[in-house]
Amino acid sequence: MRDSRLDEYARLLVERSIGVQAGWQVQVRATPLARPLVEALLEQIARRRAYPLLQMSFELIGGPFAREAPLDLLRVAAPLQQRVWKEADAFIAIWSPENTREGSELSEERKAALQEASAPMRDRTMSMSAPWVIAEYPVLSGAQDAGMTLPQYEQFIFDSVLLDWDAEGARMRKIADVFDAADEIRIVGEGTDLTVSLTGRTGAVDDGHVNMPGGEVFYSPVEDSAEGVIEFCEFPAVYYGREVVGARFRFESGRIVDATARSGEEFLIRTLDTDEGARRLGELGIGCNPGIQRYMKNVAFDEKIDGTVHLAVGNSYTFTGGTNTSSIHWDIVKDLRAHGELYADGKLVQKNGNWVIR
Repeated sequence: MRDSRLDEYARLLVERSIGVQAGWQVQVRATPLARPLVEALLEQIARRRAYPLLQMSFELIGGPFAREAPLDLLRVAAPLQQRVWKEADAFIAIWSPENTREGSELSEERKAALQEASAPMRDRTMSMSAPWVIAEYPVLSGAQDAGMTLPQYEQFIFDSVLLDWDAEGARMRKIADVFDAADEIRIVGEGTDLTVSLTGRTGAVDDGHVNMPGGEVFYSPVEDSAEGVIEFCEFPAVYYGREVVGARFRFESGRIVDATARSGEEFLIRTLDTDEGARRLGELGIGCNPGIQRYMKNVAFDEKIDGTVHLAVGNSYTFTGGTNTSSIHWDIVKDLRAHGELYADGKLVQKNGNWVIR
């Protein structure tokens, strides 16, 4: 008998996150490990009189084709896949890896080629011209990374996704109002004193849409505004299954002019040199999910930790006013719960992870 929480989860994704309408074609991507949730999703989509387009694969990043295809073939998605990306009405991806290091064996050229091939899909999702959500399913690899048993990990996921999202949305809207009204945001913490401009930019509140778990307010900072230093000394930064420990960026006129790390520095710099936009910010996010209090080595959770901020280098969200383009979008989390401060136009709004706004 299927866990009733999975039915509640599937209903949340279909009805709230995506808002599936009758007649829609909804692409669903997952691995076989997520079959219980996939089956619940297909049932919910059917009840909405819509069509699921199920794409199952053993690996969601990389895989045999990505390892062996000639680069010129890898850079362009199959015509039928491009048509799905163009014509599907909504997208659901279930992160359920057998191995959380998927894709780490690929060369930088192959990673860049995969990113180039998926550009048509990324254009639709980053502009929000089609609703989409990336959701988590509890698998053993994720539990191991988080230092949990699988039952503990399952409970953690359900505690962070099965929330009263209307109430969470109202709470986060008050936070967004403060940042929407501000021109300059200053982040202060260990090894960190960084300012960015939000002039003319409006934030988005993720109250159970886009990512699941939700629980963040996010912006696309003005592209040439970042000034100062930020050190991600609390948690490793993970990208394509590779870890970078102690990343430190120095910004001038919005661009990273110096990047170092205690380990993984070579990979960090190679990634930042992917293209011109990779050294600029595509996102400033503020973690707000009260159900997430610990680092999981999974950015879908870690960027939502209440009392953290995250910066994404690379591609920005056009629907929040961003104009930076890149084939990468790498979210890196900074913990402000110890000795951290956030300022909006010079006014302290958060101290040690606690809001001081009214």
